[in-house]
Amino acid sequence: MNLELLESFGQNYPEEADGTLDCISMALTCTFNRWGTLLAVGCNDGRIVIWDFLTRGIAKIISAHIHPVCSLCWSRDGHKLVSASTDNIVSQWDVLTGDCDQRFRFPSPILKLQYHPRDADKVLVCPMKSAPVLLTLSDSKHVVLPVDDDSDLNVVAAFDRRGDYIYTGNAKGKILVLKTDTQDLVASFRVTTGTSNSTAIKSIEFARKGSCFLINTADRIIRVYDGREILTCGRDGEPEPMQKLQDLVNRTPWKRCCFSGDGEYIVAGSARQHALYIWEKSIGNLVKILHGTRGELLLDVAWHPVRPIIASISSGVVSIWAQNQVENWSAFAPDFKELDENVEYEERESEFDIEDEDKSEPEQTGANAAEDEEVDVTSVDPIPAFCSSDEELEDYKALLYLPIAPEVEDPEENPFGPPPDGGGQNPSEDGSTHTVTGDKKQRQPSADGAPPKKKARTTTIELQGVPSDEVHPLLGVKGDSKSKKKAAGRPKGSKAVSCTPPVTHDAPKLRISKYFLQDICCTTLPLFAASPVSTDCPGPSHQLTRGHMVKGGRGQYQYHPTERVRPVVQFRTWTTIIR
Repeated sequence: MNLELLESFGQNYPEEADGTLDCISMALTCTFNRWGTLLAVGCNDGRIVIWDFLTRGIAKIISAHIHPVCSLCWSRDGHKLVSASTDNIVSQWDVLTGDCDQRFRFPSPILKLQYHPRDADKVLVCPMKSAPVLLTLSDSKHVVLPVDDDSDLNVVAAFDRRGDYIYTGNAKGKILVLKTDTQDLVASFRVTTGTSNSTAIKSIEFARKGSCFLINTADRIIRVYDGREILTCGRDGEPEPMQKLQDLVNRTPWKRCCFSGDGEYIVAGSARQHALYIWEKSIGNLVKILHGTRGELLLDVAWHPVRPIIASISSGVVSIWAQNQVENWSAFAPDFKELDENVEYEERESEFDIEDEDKSEPEQTGANAAEDEEVDVTSVDPIPAFCSSDEELEDYKALLYLPIAPEVEDPEENPFGPPPDGGGQNPSEDGSTHTVTGDKKQRQPSADGAPPKKKARTTTIELQGVPSDEVHPLLGVKGDSKSKKKAAGRPKGSKAVSCTPPVTHDAPKLRISKYFLQDICCTTLPLFAASPVSTDCPGPSHQLTRGHMVKGGRGQYQYHPTERVRPVVQFRTWTTIIR
C-alpha cells in the first residue's frame, strides 16, 4: 500500500467500528509506536500486551508489573518501552527480549510518562502532587522542573514535537515553556475563561506534524494553539487560541484528547460514556461522533500515526475504529467500468489476434521511447509518512515488527533439542535419558551458553515535600475504614466464595467475574479450608475457598481473599473472564 496516497482521496478520519482486541485481562492504556505497526496495551494484572497491528495478533506479552499499568510510551526507534504502574514504579523494557533494563521507585503515583522525542535516554515523568521530573536513564539522575506556584503541585507536562521545549500546566491555568537542556523559562501564559477566571489544565498534547498543540482544561473546552506564536509572545504573553472545541449541547467533559497522524483532525473521548468526537482542526467543525456500547466508560484513546484508525479502551477491551472500505475496481484498471446490468459486447475483428496485421507502426514518442531506458529496481526511496520534516532518510535500525516464536507446550519433552546439563537427567546405555524429579528445581543455564539474566537495578527517586499516601486515580478514592474491613477476609463459618480476583488496599476495583483453570487436569488440596471440597479435577465453574492450593502441570497457586493469586511458576494457567 502506498502511504503517500492516503491523504489524497476523501476524508481522513474513521467512520465505523472495525472490531476489538481482547487482551484476556482488562486493558487500561494503549499507545502506538512511531510507525503504527505495533500497539502496546497495559493491563490491570501488570502485563504489557504488544499487538502486531497489521495482523491483529498478539506479538509479545511482557509480565511487567504486579499492579495495574497506568501509562506507556515507546522510544523513537521502537526498541525500548517505558511503563508506569499504580505502585509508583517506572520501568524500562527491551521490546525484543522482554527484559527489564532498570526501575525507578517514586514516592507518589505516576500520572503520565513520555520519552524524549529525539533522545531515548531522557524520560519525562509526571508524579501526582509533585512537580514534573526529567529522568536521565544512563546515570539514573533526575531533575525536578520549576513550577509557577509551589503550593499548586497538580502539574501536567509534555515534550514538544522535537523535544526542544517542555510545556507544563498547573491547576490555576498557568502554562510554562521550559528549555529542555537548561530548564530555563522561555515563555508563559495563562488560560482563562470568558470571565477572566482561570481553569485547571488537565492535559497537553502535541501533533506529530506541524507546530500545533492542544490543551484540555477543566472548563470542558479544548483549546488549540500554535507553538511558534507562544514562543514569540514570551513571558506573560496573551496568545489567542486557534480553535476552541467543545460540546455546547451536553457540556461533555473530556477524558482523553489527541491529534490525528497528519495533525489535521482532533479526537476527544468523553468522560461520561464511550463516545469519540472528531473535529477538523483548520475549520473547527465537528465532523463525526463515534458511539460505543452504551453504559461503558472510556479509559484511553490513541490515533494511528499514519492511517485513519483510532484505538479506544472501555470496559477492558480495545475497540478499533476505521473507515468503511468500499471496493473500487477502477483503481486497478483505469478502463474498467462497473455495469448495473448485462450489456451485449461487440467483439472487434482483430481483438484477440496475436498480432494485429492492420495496425500501423506509430512513431516512438513519449513513454514508448523510454522503454529502452534502464530502470532502477534496487534502491529504496524513503516513505515520507515515516520521515520527519527535518530528516531525509528513514531510521533503518528501527523496530517495526516483532518475530513470533511458536509456542511449545512441553519443551522438556522435545526430542529434537539438546538435553540440559545437570544432575536431573542421567543418560542410559541405549542413548535415552530419564529425568529424576524432586521437590526442588534449580534454574538451568540457557542451551546457547548465554549468561543468566541480571536483575534489573532499582533506583529510588527522592522528592521533597511529596506525600507518600496518595492513591492513583485508577484505583479510586482512598480506602476508608469500611473498605479496609471488607478486605480483611471472610467471616468464620461462611460458605465457599467464588475465586474472584483478591482485593488488596492498592488493587483496583474492576469488573472481573472469576478465574478458571484452562486445558489442564489438576487437583485441589484443602489447606486451612473452611469446608471440605472435592479433590477431583475441577471444571471451569469450580469454586475455591480460602486457603486452597491448586496444583497443575504448569503452575501452583494458592487462593486467599486478601492476597493476590500469584503463581509459583508463571504460565498461562489462569484466564480472566470479563462480563
